[in-house]
Parts: sequence; C-alpha cells; structure tokens
Amino acid sequence: ELAHLTGEQVVNIGSQNMNNQVWLKLAKRVNTVLKREDVAGVVITHGTDTMEETAWFLNLVVKSDKPVVMVGSMRPATAIGADGPANLFNAVATAVHPDVRGRGVLVVLNDEIHYAREIEKQNSTQLDTFKSPNRGRAGVVNTGAVHFFNKPAAPHTKTSEFSVDGVNILPRVEIIYSYANLGRDLIDGAVEKGAKGLVLAGVGNGNSTDPALAALGDAVKQGVVVVRSSRTGSGLVMRNVEIDDDKMGTVAAMEFNPQKARVLLMLALIKTSNTKEIQDKFFKY
Repeated sequence: ELAHLTGEQVVNIGSQNMNNQVWLKLAKRVNTVLKREDVAGVVITHGTDTMEETAWFLNLVVKSDKPVVMVGSMRPATAIGADGPANLFNAVATAVHPDVRGRGVLVVLNDEIHYAREIEKQNSTQLDTFKSPNRGRAGVVNTGAVHFFNKPAAPHTKTSEFSVDGVNILPRVEIIYSYANLGRDLIDGAVEKGAKGLVLAGVGNGNSTDPALAALGDAVKQGVVVVRSSRTGSGLVMRNVEIDDDKMGTVAAMEFNPQKARVLLMLALIKTSNTKEIQDKFFKY
C-alpha cells in the first residue's frame, strides 16, 4: 500500500505559504507513516514552485529507505492538456517500481524522474520546467514504464546525519541576491533581525560587490555562518577560487543553488556553527 499525502492532510495551508513549520510537520508525518508495515512508500502532491526545496529537506531528514515520490503539475485540471493525471499515474508507478527503494526522495513530472538533490525549477510555465543541470535525470517514466539511469550521488534519508526528532524550530537563514551595485544594507539588516546564517546568491562563481563582501565578512565576525552560492543555476562554487574563503571564514556551496544551500545550512546549524564542520557537510551531501 502507498500512502498519499497532500498539503491538506499535513496542514491547511496554501503552497504559496510553504514554510519551515510545514516542512517539520510534513517530515515527521512522513517518518511516522513509513514506519507502518502496511505502507510500502509515500506519494506527496505538492505545488511546483517550492517542490525542489521540500524534496531536498525531506531527502535529508526522512529516516527510511522506502520510496518517497513528490509530484505536481504545471497546468490546472481545467486546462486543455492538463498534465496532473499523467504525472500522478507516473509517480505511483515510480513509487511501486521494484528498483526504487533506497534512492531517496524523487520528483516525477513530465515523464521524468529526478533526484531531490539535483532538481531545479528552471521555467515559469513549461511542462519540462524541472531539470537536473549538474548530474542529469534519475530516469524516465512513460505510461507507467520506469527506467532508472543512475544512483544517488550522496548520502540521504537513512544514511543522512540530520533528523527532525525533537526539532520544533529551524535556525533562521536568509538568502542575499547579488547584483550590480548591491550594498550592505540588506546583509546588515538580516544580521540585525537575528539571522544565524546567510546564503549569498552570488554572481558567477559566488562573487559579489566589495560593500556586500565587506558586510558578509562583518557578519562572519559576529558568528553568522555565510555560504557562497551562485545565481547562475548550475555549476560548482568551490573554495578559494573567486573569494578567499579561508581568509573570510565563509563556506563554499559546491553544487547547491541558493535555495538548496539554505536548506542544508539550516539543518547543519542545528548541529554546529563551526564553519569547517559545515563546509564538510557541503562537501559530503
């Protein structure tokens, strides 16, 4: 038997209001359901706008190797050529496939299967909105026929060190979007408001303006963990390339886009605020 969870079953809230508390409630519900012997896996219907973030969060905190498959649609049910029914059919087919166990959280849309770690929403309206730009799709599924291409690239679910057991609040982490002429006000304001971590959606290889970098350096000195990511949508932000991370005390996001880096940093901050230890987690996951 597959358990089907919707937003309404977890909490009565619209997808546009997805937040940390919903994530915690959803993760705990998924873990509870997957402990049941009569449940072989979970299919979660979710809006596409923040699906990659929810999938990545669950990928790090679900404590089961049973399949968790997330699915949504780009067209409403009233549209000509609505994609929801086919997506849901393929999601269920993926969840019951004999080779799906142990692959972590998956996202199914447009006849494609993606790993939660790799997926990004890259188009505002097209059916093929989801891409896995760095490592490619996990597989394809067409009219219920499933074909996997590769294995997950990093620890997840049961092999992840992260857990939401006993966690009722996540550390505050904000994303700072870099652009030409970015000043320091937004960074200083986030620190003043109590942010424990900041993710720079940097230009190019995680870079920014001199005033912004100066503000981020000051934030580090105040104990805020700063992760450098990129707004480009693909590629790696590596240590000590654009920026001297050793000197600044910053963390390089590696493959993670800003929204994924934020999720990983929040969970890492539950365990430690040591930048070296947090950098090791960005290398590992």
